[in-house]
Amino acid sequence: MKKSLLSFILISSILSSFAQGGHDIRINFKNCKDTMMFLAFYQFDKSYLADTCKKVVKGNVVFRGSNKLDKGVYYLVSQDKVKYFEFLVDDNNQKMTLSADTADLVKSLKSTNSKQNDDFFTYIKFFSSKNKEYTDLKSKTKGMNKKDSAAFMMEKGKLMNEEVINYEKAFFEQHKGTFLGDFVNLKMEKEAKEIPKASNGRPDSLYNYNYYKNHYWDGVNFQDDGIMRTPFFADRLKRYFNNVIVQHPDTMSVEIDRIMTKTKIGSKMHIYLLSHFTSTAESSKLMGFDKVFVHIVDKYFKTGMAKDVYPDDAIKKIIERADIIKPLLLGSVAPDLLMIDTTGHKKIAKMGFDTVKTSQGATKLYYDNAQNLAQIFTPLYGVKSDYLLLVFWDVDCGHCKQEIPKLIEEYNALKKEGYDLKVFSVYTQHEYEKYKKYIIDNKLDWINVYDGVHINNIKEKYDIYSTPVIYMLDRNKKIKAKRIGVEQVKDIIKQIEKEYKLEKK
Repeated sequence: MKKSLLSFILISSILSSFAQGGHDIRINFKNCKDTMMFLAFYQFDKSYLADTCKKVVKGNVVFRGSNKLDKGVYYLVSQDKVKYFEFLVDDNNQKMTLSADTADLVKSLKSTNSKQNDDFFTYIKFFSSKNKEYTDLKSKTKGMNKKDSAAFMMEKGKLMNEEVINYEKAFFEQHKGTFLGDFVNLKMEKEAKEIPKASNGRPDSLYNYNYYKNHYWDGVNFQDDGIMRTPFFADRLKRYFNNVIVQHPDTMSVEIDRIMTKTKIGSKMHIYLLSHFTSTAESSKLMGFDKVFVHIVDKYFKTGMAKDVYPDDAIKKIIERADIIKPLLLGSVAPDLLMIDTTGHKKIAKMGFDTVKTSQGATKLYYDNAQNLAQIFTPLYGVKSDYLLLVFWDVDCGHCKQEIPKLIEEYNALKKEGYDLKVFSVYTQHEYEKYKKYIIDNKLDWINVYDGVHINNIKEKYDIYSTPVIYMLDRNKKIKAKRIGVEQVKDIIKQIEKEYKLEKK
């Protein structure tokens, strides 16, 4: 699964380091035509190669090495990258003999010296038989009308589902305390057996949700790295954060901390989880969820708890990134900007700001003219309005050429509706004549400014790495929304309007 990350860097030794001891796995694979086989294993949401059998003779596959395999779920892969079947490896189960037949793969699975794998194959065979049974049931509905067919499948499906649940529970209890038991536990859903009635006489959905959430991780040992090397763990974790808990940055941060405290610092589980949470939070497209990223950096990166996950240079970059974002979180007062409008351009040009070549030169010009500049600046904090759009744009930006006209139209429409709305329009470049012409040609009836004296560091202060970027501020200059599209402006204004009304009550 491809991801876009800030610095998703895992120490390479994680993928290749194995405890010493040795492994010897032999598979008698009847009717197999492969001449080469691979042994792979799950690791969080990816799979990695553990060993290679370079020569398969008459279906005899051998994986042998001096290194001890990490505890987890492994699987046999053909030379054409086809996954044949899975089996379990743990600390006490490094030498085993398995057998299978391509003619009937699931039914033929067997282990002669690993009871745990033989039990695992029995588990697989049960579910395979139930899938076949369900398919056979569907074939019996041919000739039925749609209503009768649905009723038949619902009745039979309910009975079959109860049978499967009871089997899995019994199987889990039988293997509790073993890696096989832990594997099955990850797959099982922890749902309330008896749901009380709510005041409306229906089953209490809130009780059901709370039970499910509170018992979601029952029996999962986050200090066992082997749990991470199963096909269920990563999906279960993602489902918990995407579908089970309330989608709010504060809730997300609390739940991340709750999970991380269950891990052992420096363990592979700790490393992978912190890496996953960091990259997911940093790349989130949900407005306001950058707060989760800042929380993670403050709690884990600035305290040294990420030193086993990322190298020093990556940690430094991640901290720098969080420090840029932190003042721009929703609810924060927007940083002030001391800008120059079109009427102030001639004055700063005479001071030499249009021709200055270096940052040192600009700094000297600023201090030489500080008293006069104070009279020329158009500060963001000086703008008074109930709703303030802070827009960063560029004349030559292709996306800006599409969005700015739309924003002009939306702005004029909202003004006609009586909203006290202003636009603080920041040109991010310094080609003044081109900028001025665009303002005139497009009738930008806004507060049009640019960083004429080079002191605002717009890129870092407002995290401007592309344009256009639109922030929505309230009357107190608090950030209510950011990186929004024109189509979102009116809805956000209405939301702020509701907040104003509540304040008056």
